[in-house]
Amino acid sequence: MLTLLLILLPLVAGVITLLVGANLAKQVALVGALAELGLAIFVWSQFDPAAGVQFGFKYNWLASAGISFAAGIDGISLVLVLLTAFLTPLIILSTFSHTYKNSAAFYSLILFMSAALVGVFMATDAFVFYLFFEAALIPVYFLAAVWGGENRLKVTLKFFIYTMFGSLFMLVALIYLYYQTPGTHTSEITAFYNLQLSAKSQGFVFWAFFVAFAIKMPLFPFHTWQPDTYTESPTPATMLLSGIMLKMGVYGLIRLLLPIVPLGLESWGMLAVILSVIGIIYGSIIAIQQHDMKRLIAYSSFAHVGLMAAGVFAASPNGLQGAIIQMLAHGINVVGLFFVIDIILSRTKTRSLDQLGGITQVAPQLSVYFLIILLGSVALPLTNGFVGEFLLLSSVFAFNSWLGAIAGLTIILGSVYMLRLFQMSMFGPRSKWVEGFQDLTFNEKAVLLPLVIMVLWIGIYPNTFLSISEPAVNQLLQLVAK
Repeated sequence: MLTLLLILLPLVAGVITLLVGANLAKQVALVGALAELGLAIFVWSQFDPAAGVQFGFKYNWLASAGISFAAGIDGISLVLVLLTAFLTPLIILSTFSHTYKNSAAFYSLILFMSAALVGVFMATDAFVFYLFFEAALIPVYFLAAVWGGENRLKVTLKFFIYTMFGSLFMLVALIYLYYQTPGTHTSEITAFYNLQLSAKSQGFVFWAFFVAFAIKMPLFPFHTWQPDTYTESPTPATMLLSGIMLKMGVYGLIRLLLPIVPLGLESWGMLAVILSVIGIIYGSIIAIQQHDMKRLIAYSSFAHVGLMAAGVFAASPNGLQGAIIQMLAHGINVVGLFFVIDIILSRTKTRSLDQLGGITQVAPQLSVYFLIILLGSVALPLTNGFVGEFLLLSSVFAFNSWLGAIAGLTIILGSVYMLRLFQMSMFGPRSKWVEGFQDLTFNEKAVLLPLVIMVLWIGIYPNTFLSISEPAVNQLLQLVAK
């Protein structure tokens, strides 16, 4: 029942937000998101990592077809549910200094998207997974199309068509797997784990899943929708896209691709890792060349997700644990970075690094918060990014030493583009655009402080979260080994 409540609470809060009107919309949305966070923390307190899937529910949806509306939580999904519940109220709070036209619809869409994301991470039926996977696309499409930048309609249409097209491959694969289940067919994900498919069939399913999830993350060469969409979307939508939504693709690789088609992974895993490593280097090099701060972070996110995918395809305990903890760390860091950029944009009316400089002279508090989050993103030891990056690089190196060495360049390249971002915006002579720049407000510190605490908490005590997912990861790898 707790699982169902985690889905229903943001849905109900979104409906109430829509009904109360513009004057109270942001406050009601924040209360609803905080209630979801409280519920997620309660679920965490009651969760036993060694007990497998817990707090599940199952209702007949299409009973004659063996399809149920079913969900539950294991250690892998709990980490991502906590990430979603933690970031959503911070994303809402980050908007309090802005005024949005038709704000009731704006905040309700954020809550609806939160419900869909939680549904993806908890679904135990394949078609319910697909339902929420697609449902998460709709709110962010409208957020970007209605409240986005000048080229929003062209960019969001490309994003919608691109991601919908990719999801069709997954739907075809799920229907195929459904008809491979014996007797009265079922769409339970665990039933798909027990299928004995030929190597040829597994190759087909592997590529169907790979294309769907590679577009959603995105991975090279399926990434062309991402930079424009991140740049043109309003900052809260960009936070949702980068902080949480891209994790659906990585989660899909872990939950569906690895355990269902291990022979497909054996045949095509090397190519998948190569594409992931190409994405790391390509995204990093392009990020170094950017002058738009938001676009720079978009390409850095593309590079980070390439490393996560490489670790997943390496199919080792370090790889999966690294991907899970890095999803958590990346979500925290990228939301913090986009929020800092939004603060700078709101005060200077520019995101161009060529027009900025000297902010640290007038905003020392912003400088400190920005630096800590940035150091987490470049994986400084004792920050959250270091834990996942170390595990991921070790897993890729164990998979193939040459690919591991190339992937390891992310440490150098990431430091280059992130420190360049900080140096050009915060140091140097004070730009005319920075005149009158105000330091952080109370609301802004209320957003950044929890993020900074998590940067340090995960970096210093990573086992708090690694211990949640470890039993589930070991169990999943046993399925892959079979």
